[in-house]
Amino acid sequence: MLSTTVDIRAWLRDNAIAIDSTDPDSPGTELDGLIARLATATVVGLGESTRFSRQTFGVRERLLRGLVERHGFRALAIQDSARSGERWDRFVTAGAGDPESVLAGAWRPWRTEESVATLRWIRAYNLAHPDDPVRIFGVEPPRAEPSDYDAVLDYVRRAAPDRLAAIEAHLAPIRTAHQVDEHVQRHQGTHPGRPFAEHAEDALELLTTLPDTGERASALTHARLIRDFHRQSVASQGFARDERPSAETVLEWQRSTGAKIVYWDGLAHTTSLPIVFGTAEFRGTGSHLRTELGERYVSVGIGFHHGDLGAAVAPNPQPDLVDAALGEVELPAYYVDLHAAAPEPVHDWLTGPAKLRTISGVYDPAADATANIRLSSLADAFDVLIHVRETTPVHWLSQVSD
Repeated sequence: MLSTTVDIRAWLRDNAIAIDSTDPDSPGTELDGLIARLATATVVGLGESTRFSRQTFGVRERLLRGLVERHGFRALAIQDSARSGERWDRFVTAGAGDPESVLAGAWRPWRTEESVATLRWIRAYNLAHPDDPVRIFGVEPPRAEPSDYDAVLDYVRRAAPDRLAAIEAHLAPIRTAHQVDEHVQRHQGTHPGRPFAEHAEDALELLTTLPDTGERASALTHARLIRDFHRQSVASQGFARDERPSAETVLEWQRSTGAKIVYWDGLAHTTSLPIVFGTAEFRGTGSHLRTELGERYVSVGIGFHHGDLGAAVAPNPQPDLVDAALGEVELPAYYVDLHAAAPEPVHDWLTGPAKLRTISGVYDPAADATANIRLSSLADAFDVLIHVRETTPVHWLSQVSD
């Protein structure tokens, strides 16, 4: 076992390609080889081990820019709802609104200054290339937003003001999930207690008893969106689910536009294999994309060794994680192609079962040993791994900085 560990360390050192900067504005060319390798794909999945690292976000954007500028990629798929994605797209294609207002309605991990910079860069690119723009779309179906709660309450206020307090009592606590996810509230100890899906069901039931005016049908549509949002949340369903619908959204966009696509998400979603998270299997979008596209889907995992994530400081990874082995290379940041030639002991490690660190909004450093996913084969799950030694936090926009 010791000799195998030595072989793995030596192979990683020999095959590591240094990344000089994780700043998206870096003029460096050290990523050109990787970008050219990714450019052979139709869809490139760039998955992070955490949403809270400025460095992993930065290197991911460097790859996006290179694929757009030099290799004709013309779409960015994001983990967010179709409604949010449409606002991103309207800004970058038509200048509608401003990045801060666009992101105010986005999924919370996107509400950062780093995302603002992404939107501004794509908008600038599109202004310079009006006949060949980069588009953005969300891979999730349309889902409820704060405006849906307002629409329901406005209807009740007009149609049955005596019932307003009863319905508002159900909607007021659960709309907070659009600021901080319900499962994160439970982790933080700020959850009011009753499952949000139950409140949403009761609000919808009350709404059906109100006067059947011409406005009620529209209010019911908004209320059903709210109910479905909470039914389908992580708090209601857990992390393990099948993301085939998200993959179909990516595939349909590609078929209808012919565009080459960069897909941004967590690495649990972009990996080419199903994963085990806790005790449940999770089949992410990337696994379906690999099934449908074969080698035309390429998956890159972007992780880190240790550092400040804002809400928590992550220690050195557990010794049985791939991240710990990657940390044996003394470089601030680097990438390694998992399909490079390797001696038999290393090949067995690459193709064997693996555990990778993943840090979500419910991360607790005291339970760091549980913050990981399991894969049946590292090299079948990812084509390339990027490793950043030390991380610093993303910069939250003011509306989510509390």
